[in-house]
Amino acid sequence: MSAAAVVVTASPRDIARIRVTRQGLGSASPDVLGSDRPLSTAADVVERMLAIQAQDLPAAAWALGVRAPGLTQADVDQAINEGSILRSWPMRGTLHFVPPADLNWMLELTTPRLMTGTKTRRTQLDLDMAVIEQAREIAQEALVGGRALTRAAFLELLEAHGIATANQRGYHLIWHLAQSGTLCWGPRVANVQALVLLDEWVPNPRRLVRDEALGEFVLRYFAGHGPATLKDFAWWAKLTVADATLGLAVVRDRLIEIRVGETSHFLPADADTGSWGSIARQRSPVLALAGFDEMLLGYTDRSFAVSVENFERVVPGKNGMFLPMMLEHGRVLGTWRREKTSRGITAEPRPFDGLTARQRASFERSIREYSTFLGVPVGVIPSS
Repeated sequence: MSAAAVVVTASPRDIARIRVTRQGLGSASPDVLGSDRPLSTAADVVERMLAIQAQDLPAAAWALGVRAPGLTQADVDQAINEGSILRSWPMRGTLHFVPPADLNWMLELTTPRLMTGTKTRRTQLDLDMAVIEQAREIAQEALVGGRALTRAAFLELLEAHGIATANQRGYHLIWHLAQSGTLCWGPRVANVQALVLLDEWVPNPRRLVRDEALGEFVLRYFAGHGPATLKDFAWWAKLTVADATLGLAVVRDRLIEIRVGETSHFLPADADTGSWGSIARQRSPVLALAGFDEMLLGYTDRSFAVSVENFERVVPGKNGMFLPMMLEHGRVLGTWRREKTSRGITAEPRPFDGLTARQRASFERSIREYSTFLGVPVGVIPSS
């Protein structure tokens, strides 16, 4: 039977647990991952996930760390500075970490629709194309030759050339120049990331024709986030359903279809379906995930990970702010609060229904790993 014909059934619990493994958060065998190499570096994690939301840089760094045991904040900083991971706006108008070589083809797919959607905002900010192109010329002249500028320095430069940057104009100009392939975030300068020219920072990007790129987008999403639906992918990538469907058709013979009821989910055919039972039998740790983690954010249907009645305890008011989560077996047990005080950093678990002694001990182990990642002590305080 060919890979294209493989159709299996699964329960919602199966989906949640397999996602943990595919996202590099579980301890299942490499065969379930579809890879014989564990995730050990920041670049490994970003390569597997294709994109990890990085609007909140400290949260994004821990999203890498929790998936690659032993990784440290210093390792992530080094990966940023050497360019083995790249932070930019590949989709949804939101900052993500992506593999550097993949950003260009992602932008080619996502930018046209996003630019159409921002016409009204550009009008509100009185930003016409003449101003945007002037800013582009300024950026290219200032950054050519491997130079870098912090956001503040770049905005000062625009002001010096007569381009007002107040009231979000500066932010929108930076976003527009990055979304259209001129800028990206590069090395850290004075403890903040600086802007660089994308074509210098990534001199050898992958070049894919459109259909090939759509197929790559679909396949890479299911590799790092599967099992998931085509609707999940279209939302995550912010592509039209028509483009998502075309991408699925391009790589359909490289995917397994997993049905939950009448709904089709997809997973790369390199996954070993025969080993899934071992995932269900494994004892899962209670993981301290960052806010905005792809384990919840990476899907339009979040019900596999958190119940409807508890969703607003993770996303208060459904306002787009995803709190740090406690995760076990792919299900959210509650949230946790990180607080920095004069005496150090504390982590306070906030479970939905209380924690068993084993769960609390497991959560504390995850916080110790977080402490090692940061290189500073982090104490766990009782639930409020």
